[in-house]
Amino acid sequence: RQLRQALSVPAAPRDHWFEDLADHLGGAYLRYSFTKGTEQEVSFLVEALGLEPGMRVLDVGCGPGRHAHALGRRGIEVHGIDISERFVQLARAGAPPGVTVERADARHLQAVGEFDAVISLCQGAFGLADGGADAGRTVPLDPDAAVLDGMARALRPGGRLALSAFSAYFQVRWLDPDRGSFDADRGVNHERTVIKDESGAEAEVDLWTTCFTPRELRLLVARSGLDLQHLWSVRPGAYGPNPPDLDHEEFLVVARRPD
Repeated sequence: RQLRQALSVPAAPRDHWFEDLADHLGGAYLRYSFTKGTEQEVSFLVEALGLEPGMRVLDVGCGPGRHAHALGRRGIEVHGIDISERFVQLARAGAPPGVTVERADARHLQAVGEFDAVISLCQGAFGLADGGADAGRTVPLDPDAAVLDGMARALRPGGRLALSAFSAYFQVRWLDPDRGSFDADRGVNHERTVIKDESGAEAEVDLWTTCFTPRELRLLVARSGLDLQHLWSVRPGAYGPNPPDLDHEEFLVVARRPD
C-alpha cells in the first residue's frame, strides 16, 4: 500500500508564512546549531516510542528530512510531509530506502489509523501553524490543535505520538524586546531576524512561534483523544526524561492512542 494513497492529503495552496523563509534558507537550514543533535534525538525517540524496523512513521513538518532520514537508516518506514516545496525537494535528495516525502499542509491531515507512530519535532508543524498575515483570523480557531487532531487520527490503535513544543516559560523568561515581542493573549512569540541562504545572501524575515505550558499541552493531548505518557523538558540534541522546568527551550510530549 502506498503511503501517498493512505494520506489522501489535498494539494496545499501556498498560504503559509513559513514557505518564503524556507525557500530562502534551503540547505542552509541544516547549518543551524539546533539541527546538529538529530542522532541523539532519534535514538531517544526510538526507545521512547518503541520503534522497530519495519514500523511506519509519519513525520509531520519534516523540513529537509533529517529525522526521517535517521529513522530510515534504522530500517523504519517513514513518510514525511512539509508545507515547503523547497524542503520537500531537499528531503527527497539522498533519502534512504523506505523514506518518502510530499508537500502537504499539516493543518488538513486526513490519514486515519495508518501509522505506528507520528512525530512533529523542532516546531516542524505544531507550533508554527499560527502567525503571519492571518494571525487572529486563521480558520480553524486553533490551528495547532488542528495539527494535533490530524496526527492523532493518523495513528493506529496503540500507536504513539511524539511532538516538541516551545516553552512559554522559557520564552518569557529570556524575552529580548530588541528582537521581538510576545503576545500574551495568544501565546505567540514574534521575532524579526536575518537569515542567510547557502551562498550567504541575507534576508530579513518574521518568525511566529506558538509557545505552550505543560498544562495546556496536557489539555490538548486529552482533547485529541490521546493518553499522555510523558511530558518532559528538553533542548535540541539533549532529549531526556527531565520533569518540566523553566530552563529548557522545549517540552517533549509522548502520547498513545488508546486500543
